[in-house]
Amino acid sequence: MSHTQKFIDDIIQKACTQPKRIVFPEGTEPRILKAAKIITENKIAQLILIGNKQQIETSAKDISLDTNLITIIDPDSYPKFDDYVNEYFELRKHKAISTGEAIERVKRPIYYGTLMLNCGEADGLVSGAVHTTGDTIKPALQIIKPKPDISKVSSIFFMVFKDKLLIFGDCAIVEYPTPEELAEIAVESAETALLFGIQPKVAMLSYSTKGSAQSISPKKVIEATKKANDIISKKYGESSKIEIDGELQGDAALVEKVGKLKCPDSTVAGKANVFIFPNLDAGNISYKLVERLTQAHAYGPILQGLNKPVNDLSRGCSVEDIVGITAITVVQAQGTTI
Repeated sequence: MSHTQKFIDDIIQKACTQPKRIVFPEGTEPRILKAAKIITENKIAQLILIGNKQQIETSAKDISLDTNLITIIDPDSYPKFDDYVNEYFELRKHKAISTGEAIERVKRPIYYGTLMLNCGEADGLVSGAVHTTGDTIKPALQIIKPKPDISKVSSIFFMVFKDKLLIFGDCAIVEYPTPEELAEIAVESAETALLFGIQPKVAMLSYSTKGSAQSISPKKVIEATKKANDIISKKYGESSKIEIDGELQGDAALVEKVGKLKCPDSTVAGKANVFIFPNLDAGNISYKLVERLTQAHAYGPILQGLNKPVNDLSRGCSVEDIVGITAITVVQAQGTTI
């Protein structure tokens, strides 16, 4: 069995122990329906599909998807529509939104699905097979909102190789994080790793290792590393299972021989499995190049820092990707470690 398959199989197994209600705003998309067949047959999640009921039922029949195992919500007859309009209006009235604007927003499946999640009618949301990342994230930021102690929602990618699993963050959301935001991203990424049974060794990446270059960017990473360790110390004390070190160059973080040479006293250098990039340019470029050059499988972006789980799909996603992201979302909704 490949490492990729084992990673997903472990997550699916965990998801099946306590399936959660996951809403898909893109319920008529053929890949979503094919994934729904796999998800329902394996009892990975309880699915809510938003879309034209007749179209979904016709397509479901063609692929032998049992519609008795899913909930279909038709935008032409939204239940609780008025309640959700009122809810959205209350959430956004500080932005001087009108009732008419609230109605138009709630008519959109992505907004309706996000409001279902916010109101406890679903436990997680998966979108992005058709919508852009911005389309998926904007309603989540407006409605679900970040956790009280989080200033910025961020993301990670699970990078699954033939022989190892790494976590990259942030590669999709925060463009130029401040030291405080970078520290938050590091801590959130480490906690995401723990949630999925990964013992985090977090490398704060830079083009400098332990002062080898003196400029604004490495100094920001040094400051973020200190702040991240302060957060961990206050939150977990001496019992913390999270190790964070930086600033580290990519080779010093990844290659044990280089890590020992450049920073022999570090417990992270050469052994890192969580890589925190200093900005979105570095993170996004790196994950895409690594994915293509090494044939790694990238699962994400997995959003972190929200009050409830919302995850984004690539518009080029496969059916297998959708199944995997759904299982990941279920585990996030469960909120316990694998």
